[in-house]
Amino acid sequence: MTDAKKVGAYIVKHKKWGVQLQQLRDLFHKTELKEEVKWGAPSYSLNGKLIAGMAGFKNHCAIWFHQGVFLKDPNKKLINAQEGTTRGLRQWRFEEGDTVEADLVLQYIRESIENNLAGKKIKPQRKKGVVIPPYLKAAFSSNSKFENAFHQLTPGKQREYAGHIGEAKQEATKQSRLEKIIPMIIEGKGLHDKYKNC
Repeated sequence: MTDAKKVGAYIVKHKKWGVQLQQLRDLFHKTELKEEVKWGAPSYSLNGKLIAGMAGFKNHCAIWFHQGVFLKDPNKKLINAQEGTTRGLRQWRFEEGDTVEADLVLQYIRESIENNLAGKKIKPQRKKGVVIPPYLKAAFSSNSKFENAFHQLTPGKQREYAGHIGEAKQEATKQSRLEKIIPMIIEGKGLHDKYKNC
């Protein structure tokens, strides 16, 4: 199935918001953006970079801008849907009874395209350091091979393992997880490596 057909099927599936989603789609088609499906929803990109997308939810449908933080937003339409988590993404919600202001939406889409062409984007923040939970530290003290292997892993893999042990609430769970990860760490594997190569 082509992306165009997938987007059509997506709109039909979200019949509560079908009219608004089709209006938004028509506006995207007035631009040079390429229509695709990413994460199961219609997305629009330029030269391989995501610019915007749209989706239907239970209580609203929305258009989102991947680098929306750079939009001027004089009409105060945009929100950060995950305050404290999302840095660049901004969302414009449409609830029941709201109309899609075509000229205004198109203005926001075009400004997003201009921002992209100007190279405006949030740079990802790299996490620094690894907090090793006490339970893992205790295991290091009794197994130097395990400790050395752990420190040979990349910081990202170390964080995954530290979180895996640190999140466990009960002693039995911590012990069970520790027994499972020791051979993986000694082999130099990451906690989620088997999923990353799929």
